[in-house]
Amino acid sequence: MNNIRKGNRPQSTSGRPAQSSGSRPAQSGLSRPKQSSSGRSFSSRNGQSGSSSYKGGSSTSSHKGSSSSTSRYKGGSSTSGYKGSGSSSSYKASSSSSGSYKGSGSQSRGRSRGSQSNNRRRGGGRKMPSFNPSQFVNQNPVELTEEVYVNQNTFADFGLNQTIQKTLKDLKISIPTPIQDQIIPEIMKGNDVIGLAETGTGKTAAFLLPLIEKTILDPKRKTLILTPTRELAIQINDEFYKLAKGFKVFSTICVGGVNIRPQIMALKRFNHFVIGTPGRILDLINRKNLRTNDFTTVVLDEADRMLDMGFITDIRKILSATPKDRETLFFSATMDDKTKSIVNDFMNNPVSISVKKKDVTNSIAQDVIKHNETDKLDLLCGLLTCDTYRRVIVFGETKHGVEKLSKQLNLAGVKAESIHGNKNHNQRQMALNKFKKGESRILVATDVAARGIHVDNVSHVINYDLPHTFTDYVHRIGRTGRGDKKGKALTFVPDRRY
Repeated sequence: MNNIRKGNRPQSTSGRPAQSSGSRPAQSGLSRPKQSSSGRSFSSRNGQSGSSSYKGGSSTSSHKGSSSSTSRYKGGSSTSGYKGSGSSSSYKASSSSSGSYKGSGSQSRGRSRGSQSNNRRRGGGRKMPSFNPSQFVNQNPVELTEEVYVNQNTFADFGLNQTIQKTLKDLKISIPTPIQDQIIPEIMKGNDVIGLAETGTGKTAAFLLPLIEKTILDPKRKTLILTPTRELAIQINDEFYKLAKGFKVFSTICVGGVNIRPQIMALKRFNHFVIGTPGRILDLINRKNLRTNDFTTVVLDEADRMLDMGFITDIRKILSATPKDRETLFFSATMDDKTKSIVNDFMNNPVSISVKKKDVTNSIAQDVIKHNETDKLDLLCGLLTCDTYRRVIVFGETKHGVEKLSKQLNLAGVKAESIHGNKNHNQRQMALNKFKKGESRILVATDVAARGIHVDNVSHVINYDLPHTFTDYVHRIGRTGRGDKKGKALTFVPDRRY
């Protein structure tokens, strides 16, 4: 796939940017130089693509959203499709459809036993998850009436360029979201900011809009955006393409898991925005391919997830290498001791903006599915054959377990895609695109691989393997029931444990 640096150039009928005669040579930032130009472009100027967002979290024992917290669950209206109530509730395959799913004899039993190994120690190093989801059974989610937010500003009040305002109108974005309404004026003033916000709040546009505006006024500005995953980096760049339409504002993506040489070539040209993951960015800095003393602004998006993934040392090295008078924009879903240490050491009198979100765990129907040693896979297949399971994310614990489960589902006639750390970038993007387009209803994923993924209208989340912590649990089930949509989450638990 080519990493085309796009300016204000015409679009081809295929949806890809057509190269003008006066443009620079196309250069890939995410794949090998000899690859065909039929792929999507990542390092570009004013491209057109989709946008997305991502949900963050923390590794603390209790989950806290921007200004909200969660603990237990309350009752409400009934939800069909589940049996039992309270922590003793369970789900039977026969209730998932008019006919129960038929396994394949000894082969099915062998698969189930193989899946069970994810809940045992492996090689003396892997610990059994201690999280007990039974205490969070919530078959009747509470219908909460959220407080109506009254906007203080319009996009015109921010002083944005008329072309940007027209782009927003074309995208049918008419009113700033609460995080945009409160934080854009602070960024426009040049203040360091802390934005505490979760998925679906419009936080990506909250920092891109003012930074694009500032870059238009001062073309020498450079912004570094750090994200926890390459998928999120691509999604931010996609939104950047849409918002920067009509301007000669350049961007490139620098992420791991792909060939670094095209990214090095892309960095030899001037880029107003460099979007990447901490590991690859630090690698490019150490190779002296990325000059950090030119950056005017550094954005840490989903900072808590980056720290959870072990990037704290890389982030400290990167921030230490940038100018001390830079603007630092910090976005996170939670604020624990690790994130506070970054704020205290690298930010200058930041303005903190917290957006109140709905209680995720109270708004999603949740139940457990008890299984024995041999029927786990059969139970899952029975669920997934139901028409009500329209778009489902199934979470597994390990890379090998996720790949194995995906193959087992396909063999059983349930079309499924998988994403995990053993797949390269192109394979993960292909699987994700099939899931987004509805070519596959089922996506099997690990926790790490699923970070940064935003897919609308997920009807169910299934924890095939137990999450290790309450925070992981909240992040998983938060993929469904977004916005004003309803969602359901099911967690497999072995009978012998609870």
